[in-house]
Amino acid sequence: MNTVLLIIIIATVLTSWKGFEDNQFFNEYKFQVNRILEGDKLRMITSGFLHADWIHLGLNMWALYLFGGVVSNNFSNTYFLLIYFGSLLTGSMYSLYRNKDDYYYSAIGASGAVSGIVFSAIMLKPEMTLYMLPIPIPLPGYVFAVGYLLYSIYGMKNKLGNIGHSAHLGGAMGGYVITLLIQPSVVMNNTPMIITIGLIILGLLLFGNKLESNRF
Repeated sequence: MNTVLLIIIIATVLTSWKGFEDNQFFNEYKFQVNRILEGDKLRMITSGFLHADWIHLGLNMWALYLFGGVVSNNFSNTYFLLIYFGSLLTGSMYSLYRNKDDYYYSAIGASGAVSGIVFSAIMLKPEMTLYMLPIPIPLPGYVFAVGYLLYSIYGMKNKLGNIGHSAHLGGAMGGYVITLLIQPSVVMNNTPMIITIGLIILGLLLFGNKLESNRF
């Protein structure tokens, strides 16, 4: 395993473990809208190292392990870190934007960063096959990517489950844009997929406010 990837996983596990045992530590570093708007911007990064429980942590780290290897094998450590932390930050920023009027909205987890890594990996290898539960059949990476975005948009609009759909979307946006900037040639891997994802993201940025309306 790539050393940088291993360090991120270990750091996330240890920090999450500390949060499980220390509620004050957990509350001090989680994503919380009112605290961030008051100036505690560091929470937009530190929240990505905290998790709700071992299952939440395990799922995120397993996805990071699987897809992070693809990204780290194609990019330098510097670029890998740029995609990971850039996606974590864009996930937090989009989540803050979507929930800015809910002062007590809080969230934790590396899902935004991991979403960015997943999208970067799919852009690098769109022929990979993935599963999207509850569909029990393997899907091509490009189908998974589009389905993931549409489901996250639907989940954010309808507030499905105790899931930070906005952070997932923001992280996916970050992974998409940063990967394109680092290696524009990925467009040639699957041009229709890259264009489709880009159009969905552009539509979300331009018309995302309509998600608040039942007419959307």
